[in-house]
Amino acid sequence: MPHPVIVGVDDPQISSVTVDWAADEAHLRSLPLRLIRAPSWDTHHRPDDAAEQLILRSDERMLQDLAARAAGRHRGLEVSCALAPEPAREALVALGEQAALLVLGSRGRGGFPELLTGSTSLHVAAQADCPVVVVPGSPGRPGADGGSPGGVAVGVHGRRPCEGLLAFAFEAAQRYGVPLRVVHAWSYPPAVGPGHAFPPVYEAGHVASEASRLMSEILAGWRQKFPDVQVTEDIVRSGAAKHLVEVSSTQQLMVVGRHGHPGNPVRRLGSVSQAVVHHTHCPIAVLPEN
Repeated sequence: MPHPVIVGVDDPQISSVTVDWAADEAHLRSLPLRLIRAPSWDTHHRPDDAAEQLILRSDERMLQDLAARAAGRHRGLEVSCALAPEPAREALVALGEQAALLVLGSRGRGGFPELLTGSTSLHVAAQADCPVVVVPGSPGRPGADGGSPGGVAVGVHGRRPCEGLLAFAFEAAQRYGVPLRVVHAWSYPPAVGPGHAFPPVYEAGHVASEASRLMSEILAGWRQKFPDVQVTEDIVRSGAAKHLVEVSSTQQLMVVGRHGHPGNPVRRLGSVSQAVVHHTHCPIAVLPEN
């Protein structure tokens, strides 16, 4: 049996947008869709039995309504739903072992509306064994108003393994029938402090040429493997997170890798990916390390 697309259901208004996106993705991939909701009470203050049963019935109705919405969106889409016994982050990370894709909504906390993503989505994106897509509350797929359809963008470091990252991005662009924008942001090596040897002088044109050569080399085989995907190389001298967030405003999917600290639950994302997840204008896929 194929691994499903699993979507975490939280706030009903935000979740309807997330479920719609997940249903479309499951349909395009010809995969079943599974809706999961964790207990909606504070795990440190469990309600009494009567209140718990009321909450569970309400949660089940919400899940069934959203499942019916997803099933009605695409004829033949296999949809199921279930309540998870564990808190959301533990349940979703565990389910990532049997998912083709985890899809989560974004919900900012703590009075900072410009930070789009809540702690659960960040934790799951940092820990799950499968790709995780975080969908903004109102992603507004480009092209919905008849304008440019947008495309898929992928951030590539260039000096780290990126086979899985590029495979995911090329396959997504091919599924959607849209262009792929490969983004590589570069900067000068950082200056070193007293007592250290200073780096040689770097000339901007030379660094840019080397970055362009490296990207062309990395992408050569992928262009042959996906000849129908129109590829644009976006090589820019800029902060990576800043540029990726700007690019996300014109795309329907952003793809980034997870290159952070393996011993820290959220820092596993890496500073660039975490910043982009927080501020993205479109759905963002976070992939585990190669």
